[in-house]
Amino acid sequence: MVREGESIETRVKAALAALAKAARRAGRDPGEVVLMAAVKGRTGEEMEAAARAGVSCFGENRVQEGESHARALGPAFFRSRRFHFIGRLQANKARRALRLFHSVDGVDSEELARRLSRIAGEENLQREVMLEVNLGEESQKGGVAPEEAAALARTVFSLPNLRLTGLLGVPPFDPDPEASRPHFRRLRSLFEEIGGLHPQPEAFRWLSMGMSHDFEVAVEEGATLVRLGTALFGPREA
Repeated sequence: MVREGESIETRVKAALAALAKAARRAGRDPGEVVLMAAVKGRTGEEMEAAARAGVSCFGENRVQEGESHARALGPAFFRSRRFHFIGRLQANKARRALRLFHSVDGVDSEELARRLSRIAGEENLQREVMLEVNLGEESQKGGVAPEEAAALARTVFSLPNLRLTGLLGVPPFDPDPEASRPHFRRLRSLFEEIGGLHPQPEAFRWLSMGMSHDFEVAVEEGATLVRLGTALFGPREA
Protein backbone atom coordinates (compact mmCIF):
# COMPACT_ATOMS: atom_id res chain seq x y z
CA MET A 1 0.00 0.00 0.00
CA VAL A 2 1.28 3.48 -0.95
CA ARG A 3 1.16 5.91 1.95
CA GLU A 4 1.02 9.66 1.37
CA GLY A 5 4.20 11.42 2.36
CA GLU A 6 6.48 8.40 2.10
CA SER A 7 9.75 8.98 0.31
CA ILE A 8 10.56 7.19 -2.93
CA GLU A 9 13.47 5.52 -1.14
CA THR A 10 11.08 4.11 1.49
CA ARG A 11 8.69 2.87 -1.20
CA VAL A 12 11.48 1.19 -3.17
CA LYS A 13 12.72 -0.54 -0.03
CA ALA A 14 9.19 -1.76 0.76
CA ALA A 15 8.64 -3.01 -2.79
CA LEU A 16 11.93 -4.90 -2.80
CA ALA A 17 11.07 -6.48 0.54
CA ALA A 18 7.64 -7.56 -0.75
CA LEU A 19 9.22 -8.90 -3.93
CA ALA A 20 11.75 -10.93 -1.92
CA LYS A 21 9.05 -12.31 0.37
CA ALA A 22 6.92 -13.39 -2.62
CA ALA A 23 9.93 -15.06 -4.25
CA ARG A 24 10.72 -17.02 -1.10
CA ARG A 25 7.09 -18.15 -0.80
CA ALA A 26 7.50 -19.70 -4.23
CA GLY A 27 10.87 -21.26 -3.37
CA ARG A 28 12.71 -18.82 -5.62
CA ASP A 29 15.85 -16.76 -5.21
CA PRO A 30 14.79 -13.08 -4.96
CA GLY A 31 17.86 -12.24 -7.01
CA GLU A 32 16.15 -13.82 -10.03
CA VAL A 33 13.64 -10.94 -10.18
CA VAL A 34 14.42 -7.41 -11.38
CA LEU A 35 12.35 -4.41 -10.32
CA MET A 36 11.67 -2.00 -13.17
CA ALA A 37 10.49 1.54 -12.38
CA ALA A 38 7.73 2.54 -14.80
CA VAL A 39 8.33 6.26 -15.20
CA LYS A 40 5.46 7.55 -17.33
CA GLY A 41 4.70 11.08 -16.12
CA ARG A 42 7.61 11.12 -13.67
CA THR A 43 10.39 13.65 -13.32
CA GLY A 44 14.12 13.22 -13.61
CA GLU A 45 14.38 13.95 -9.90
CA GLU A 46 12.03 11.07 -9.10
CA MET A 47 14.07 8.76 -11.31
CA GLU A 48 17.28 9.80 -9.58
CA ALA A 49 15.69 9.10 -6.19
CA ALA A 50 14.67 5.62 -7.35
CA ALA A 51 18.18 4.99 -8.64
CA ARG A 52 19.69 6.03 -5.31
CA ALA A 53 17.42 3.49 -3.63
CA GLY A 54 18.74 0.71 -5.85
CA VAL A 55 16.60 0.72 -9.01
CA SER A 56 18.72 0.08 -12.08
CA CYS A 57 16.04 -0.62 -14.70
CA PHE A 58 13.53 1.91 -16.02
CA GLY A 59 10.54 1.54 -18.35
CA GLU A 60 9.32 4.36 -20.57
CA ASN A 61 5.89 4.46 -22.22
CA ARG A 62 6.60 7.36 -24.56
CA VAL A 63 9.58 7.93 -26.82
CA GLN A 64 9.44 11.70 -26.49
CA GLU A 65 9.32 11.54 -22.70
CA GLY A 66 12.23 9.12 -22.69
CA GLU A 67 14.25 11.56 -24.78
CA SER A 68 13.36 14.34 -22.34
CA HIS A 69 14.50 12.20 -19.41
CA ALA A 70 17.73 11.41 -21.24
CA ARG A 71 18.47 15.11 -21.74
CA ALA A 72 17.65 15.95 -18.13
CA LEU A 73 19.61 13.10 -16.55
CA GLY A 74 22.61 13.05 -18.87
CA PRO A 75 24.52 10.25 -20.59
CA ALA A 76 26.26 8.95 -17.45
CA PHE A 77 22.91 8.08 -15.86
CA PHE A 78 21.81 6.18 -18.97
CA ARG A 79 25.10 4.35 -19.45
CA SER A 80 24.96 2.77 -16.01
CA ARG A 81 21.33 1.58 -16.13
CA ARG A 82 18.90 -0.27 -18.38
CA PHE A 83 16.10 1.50 -20.23
CA HIS A 84 13.20 -0.37 -21.82
CA PHE A 85 10.43 0.96 -24.02
CA ILE A 86 7.22 -0.58 -22.64
CA GLY A 87 4.51 1.36 -24.50
CA ARG A 88 2.84 0.89 -27.88
CA LEU A 89 5.42 1.94 -30.44
CA GLN A 90 4.25 4.09 -33.33
CA ALA A 91 5.93 3.17 -36.59
CA ASN A 92 7.25 6.69 -37.16
CA LYS A 93 9.07 6.61 -33.81
CA ALA A 94 10.80 3.27 -34.27
CA ARG A 95 14.16 4.77 -35.23
CA ARG A 96 14.20 7.10 -32.22
CA ALA A 97 13.26 4.25 -29.90
CA LEU A 98 16.04 2.01 -31.21
CA ARG A 99 18.61 4.76 -30.75
CA LEU A 100 17.56 5.40 -27.15
CA PHE A 101 16.46 2.17 -25.49
CA HIS A 102 18.27 -1.05 -24.70
CA SER A 103 15.10 -3.04 -25.35
CA VAL A 104 11.75 -2.57 -27.09
CA ASP A 105 9.30 -4.64 -25.05
CA GLY A 106 6.10 -4.29 -27.02
CA VAL A 107 6.64 -6.14 -30.31
CA ASP A 108 3.30 -7.60 -31.29
CA SER A 109 3.38 -8.07 -35.07
CA GLU A 110 5.62 -9.35 -37.82
CA GLU A 111 5.37 -5.96 -39.53
CA LEU A 112 6.78 -4.14 -36.48
CA ALA A 113 9.50 -6.73 -35.94
CA ARG A 114 10.68 -6.48 -39.54
CA ARG A 115 10.64 -2.69 -39.40
CA LEU A 116 12.72 -2.67 -36.23
CA SER A 117 15.25 -5.09 -37.68
CA ARG A 118 15.60 -3.08 -40.88
CA ILE A 119 16.07 0.22 -39.05
CA ALA A 120 18.47 -1.33 -36.54
CA GLY A 121 20.56 -2.52 -39.47
CA GLU A 122 20.56 0.96 -40.99
CA GLU A 123 21.70 2.36 -37.64
CA ASN A 124 24.33 -0.39 -37.19
CA LEU A 125 22.62 -1.54 -34.00
CA GLN A 126 21.76 -4.86 -32.40
CA ARG A 127 18.72 -4.53 -30.15
CA GLU A 128 16.84 -6.66 -27.68
CA VAL A 129 13.10 -7.04 -28.09
CA MET A 130 10.32 -8.71 -26.17
CA LEU A 131 6.96 -9.92 -27.43
CA GLU A 132 3.88 -8.43 -25.86
CA VAL A 133 1.11 -11.00 -25.42
CA ASN A 134 -2.51 -9.90 -25.13
CA LEU A 135 -3.36 -12.16 -22.20
CA GLY A 136 -7.04 -11.28 -21.98
CA GLU A 137 -7.38 -10.90 -25.76
CA GLU A 138 -8.80 -7.43 -25.17
CA SER A 139 -9.47 -5.50 -28.37
CA GLN A 140 -8.43 -2.15 -26.88
CA LYS A 141 -4.96 -3.42 -25.98
CA GLY A 142 -1.94 -4.21 -28.09
CA GLY A 143 -0.23 -7.58 -28.03
CA VAL A 144 -0.09 -10.73 -30.09
CA ALA A 145 -2.77 -13.34 -29.43
CA PRO A 146 -1.39 -16.12 -27.21
CA GLU A 147 -1.92 -18.78 -29.86
CA GLU A 148 0.10 -16.72 -32.37
CA ALA A 149 3.03 -15.88 -30.09
CA ALA A 150 5.22 -18.86 -31.02
CA ALA A 151 4.90 -18.12 -34.75
CA LEU A 152 5.87 -14.47 -34.17
CA ALA A 153 8.82 -15.61 -32.06
CA ARG A 154 10.05 -17.77 -34.95
CA THR A 155 9.94 -14.71 -37.21
CA VAL A 156 11.99 -12.68 -34.74
CA PHE A 157 14.55 -15.51 -34.48
CA SER A 158 15.17 -15.09 -38.21
CA LEU A 159 15.75 -11.33 -38.13
CA PRO A 160 19.42 -10.36 -38.19
CA ASN A 161 19.46 -7.27 -35.95
CA LEU A 162 17.09 -8.30 -33.16
CA ARG A 163 17.47 -10.67 -30.24
CA LEU A 164 14.34 -11.97 -28.57
CA THR A 165 14.89 -11.84 -24.81
CA GLY A 166 11.45 -12.33 -23.29
CA LEU A 167 7.69 -11.92 -23.09
CA LEU A 168 5.54 -9.16 -21.59
CA GLY A 169 1.91 -9.38 -20.61
CA VAL A 170 -0.72 -7.29 -18.81
CA PRO A 171 -3.82 -9.16 -17.60
CA PRO A 172 -7.26 -7.53 -17.70
CA PHE A 173 -7.44 -5.20 -14.73
CA ASP A 174 -9.09 -6.53 -11.61
CA PRO A 175 -8.64 -5.00 -8.16
CA ASP A 176 -8.19 -8.52 -6.78
CA PRO A 177 -4.56 -9.54 -7.49
CA GLU A 178 -5.57 -13.21 -7.47
CA ALA A 179 -7.59 -12.62 -10.64
CA SER A 180 -4.28 -12.16 -12.47
CA ARG A 181 -2.88 -15.53 -11.45
CA PRO A 182 -4.34 -17.67 -14.29
CA HIS A 183 -3.15 -15.11 -16.84
CA PHE A 184 0.35 -15.15 -15.36
CA ARG A 185 0.38 -18.92 -15.49
CA ARG A 186 -0.61 -18.84 -19.14
CA LEU A 187 2.19 -16.41 -19.93
CA ARG A 188 4.72 -18.51 -18.07
CA SER A 189 3.60 -21.55 -20.07
CA LEU A 190 4.17 -19.61 -23.28
CA PHE A 191 7.53 -18.43 -21.99
CA GLU A 192 8.61 -22.03 -21.41
CA GLU A 193 7.29 -23.11 -24.82
CA ILE A 194 9.10 -20.34 -26.71
CA GLY A 195 12.22 -20.80 -24.62
CA GLY A 196 12.31 -24.39 -25.84
CA LEU A 197 12.28 -23.15 -29.44
CA HIS A 198 14.83 -20.36 -28.97
CA PRO A 199 18.14 -20.81 -30.83
CA GLN A 200 19.84 -18.94 -27.95
CA PRO A 201 17.82 -20.01 -24.89
CA GLU A 202 20.28 -18.38 -22.49
CA ALA A 203 19.28 -14.98 -23.93
CA PHE A 204 15.58 -15.59 -23.26
CA ARG A 205 15.46 -14.43 -19.64
CA TRP A 206 12.71 -11.83 -19.18
CA LEU A 207 9.23 -12.87 -18.13
CA SER A 208 7.83 -9.37 -17.64
CA MET A 209 4.56 -9.48 -15.75
CA GLY A 210 3.15 -7.87 -12.65
CA MET A 211 2.46 -4.24 -11.83
CA SER A 212 1.94 -2.30 -8.62
CA HIS A 213 -1.25 -4.07 -7.52
CA ASP A 214 -0.42 -7.66 -8.51
CA PHE A 215 3.37 -7.99 -8.70
CA GLU A 216 3.60 -10.34 -5.72
CA VAL A 217 1.32 -12.84 -7.47
CA ALA A 218 3.41 -12.42 -10.62
CA VAL A 219 6.60 -13.23 -8.74
CA GLU A 220 4.96 -16.32 -7.24
CA GLU A 221 4.11 -17.40 -10.79
CA GLY A 222 7.61 -16.95 -12.19
CA ALA A 223 8.07 -13.31 -13.20
CA THR A 224 11.69 -12.24 -13.69
CA LEU A 225 10.82 -8.57 -14.31
CA VAL A 226 8.08 -6.57 -12.58
CA ARG A 227 7.01 -3.07 -13.65
CA LEU A 228 6.13 -0.75 -10.77
CA GLY A 229 5.01 2.85 -11.02
CA THR A 230 2.47 3.83 -8.37
CA ALA A 231 4.05 1.56 -5.76
CA LEU A 232 7.30 3.52 -6.07
CA PHE A 233 6.19 7.04 -6.89
CA GLY A 234 2.60 7.32 -5.71
CA PRO A 235 -0.35 8.23 -7.96
CA ARG A 236 0.42 10.44 -10.96
CA GLU A 237 -0.99 13.93 -10.87
CA ALA A 238 -3.96 14.41 -13.19
